[in-house]
Order: sequence, then structure tokens, then C-alpha cells
Amino acid sequence: MKTIELRFRNEDDKLVRFNLDNPVDPIDPVIVNEAMDAIIAENVFTSSGGDLLTKEGARVVEQLVEEIEII
Repeated sequence: MKTIELRFRNEDDKLVRFNLDNPVDPIDPVIVNEAMDAIIAENVFTSSGGDLLTKEGARVVEQLVEEIEII
């Protein structure tokens, strides 16, 4: 499963992460930047440490899960 992790800094200078499942592939960095700017400008989310103030980064995380048979 692929997710995109959006990372921000809040008023307390703490890292805040939002994970979105199944991002559109290929990921367009311009669109990600614009979306993150809009999240900050529109104050869409808040955190226990206050409003989101700056972008810290974004990354794609891919997780591979393999079940182990238990007998």
C-alpha cells in the first residue's frame, strides 16, 4: 500500500503528519506543494500544538505486508 505523508510544523514547532492513502501516480510535486500551501492558508487542520505554520516536507511511503501462516 502506498501513502503520501504531508509533514508540517505547528505553532509549538512540533512535527505534524497527515497520511493520505492511494495517492495518484505519478505524484506531481507542484500539486503537492500547492495543496500544502492551501492547507496552511485556509487553516484546514489544527493540532494540539496549534495551527500549522510551515511545510516540513512530503514523502511517499510504500508498505509491503506479507502474512505469515500460523499452524
